[in-house]
Amino acid sequence: MKVLMKSLLGACALAGFSLSAYAETLTIATVNNGDMIRMQKLTDDFTAKNPDIKLNWVTLEENTLRQKVTTDIATKGGQFDVLTIGTYEVPIWGKKGWLVPLDNLGADYDVDDLLPAIRSGLTVDGKLFAAPFYGESSMVMYRKDLMDKAGLKMPDAPTWTFIKEAADKMTDKAAGVYGICLRGKAGWGENMAFLSATANSFGARWFDEKWNAQFNTPEWKATLDYYVPLMKADGPPGASSNGFNENLALFNDGKCGMWIDATVAASFVSDPKQSKVADKVGFALAPDNGLGKRGNWLWAWSLAIPAGSKKTADAEKFVSWATSKHYTEVVAGKEGWANVPPGTRTSLYKNADYLKAAPFAQMTLDSIDAADPTHPTVKPVPYTGVQFVAIPEFQGIATNVGQQFSAALAGTETVDAALAAAQASTESAMKKAGYVK
Repeated sequence: MKVLMKSLLGACALAGFSLSAYAETLTIATVNNGDMIRMQKLTDDFTAKNPDIKLNWVTLEENTLRQKVTTDIATKGGQFDVLTIGTYEVPIWGKKGWLVPLDNLGADYDVDDLLPAIRSGLTVDGKLFAAPFYGESSMVMYRKDLMDKAGLKMPDAPTWTFIKEAADKMTDKAAGVYGICLRGKAGWGENMAFLSATANSFGARWFDEKWNAQFNTPEWKATLDYYVPLMKADGPPGASSNGFNENLALFNDGKCGMWIDATVAASFVSDPKQSKVADKVGFALAPDNGLGKRGNWLWAWSLAIPAGSKKTADAEKFVSWATSKHYTEVVAGKEGWANVPPGTRTSLYKNADYLKAAPFAQMTLDSIDAADPTHPTVKPVPYTGVQFVAIPEFQGIATNVGQQFSAALAGTETVDAALAAAQASTESAMKKAGYVK
């Protein structure tokens, strides 16, 4: 009997040990951008404080991430516990009940420190449904040495006319230097993010006040008639395949005179560990045409918890850690202040160490503040969103349009044909969705 009792007690002890040693695994879907890759390397700080939580990363290219995450959440697949999503998805998915409100981020999280422009885009009915990992607008990053060689001086607020002049003068194809690198890869968040923001500054809009598609207007024609010839004359070969990461690699390798893209890239292009031209980079606001709107966007890559997750409490612990002031300090300690995730917190732009280390800080903040999602265009529109239209159908519509515009850049169809196809596909989609008769 004593032997039996000891065996039972031993079994109970082992069971208790197994339960205490059991670790919950969070599956996190994220994009393969530099800041997210860095986060994965720094998660020892999180797991040391949360030994009962393991992290499983699913890191994907931007278009693939969006497709997989959208499919999973719409079908309630439950594949992920934490999603990396943006300012477009959060309000739509929050209203549908697809996301968990972030009510327990912790007493020291300081939600009120989040930049108002970024926080408002992640809030539905007064509740925060995603926490911003980094926020961004877009701006011009350029080679000061090549600008000097061209005999030009970059204004703080350039026009598209100046950008064209500078690109022409900086291009030296024999030396493998291209005056400008811009997104051409098809995708609603790739080439269409850039082209939608650019079109705003040309006076274009996706829809008029009655939701009629507007690709048959002079303003969209002017946008593509500027973009396509510019890229053919002064852009790198294969530009129709280049997105954010491809252009970042080109710029850092000294191949681009100018690059107009996300402000978050500033820390990478000015980092001597990553960029061959780090000491030669200058920054300016996104260009305009004198119509009252600049060609800059507003975005936040953010962390959210799908309603289908069974591990919401642990997931919220991770979201809190990754988007906290503490995480900023972890990055600063390991990688330097210039490399902390930008564009989310007011306190960062009052931090003397950051301002000293990041010459692009004020330009980033000014660009974020200048974007106005509620009035994104020169003419009135029925939608919100700067480089996107905040309706559920936009993702599919803009993916189709992006393919047409990428084809125009590749030279497989004309600008006029691309615009006509964009008009037809968008009209059809909007009628099917019931926006127009």
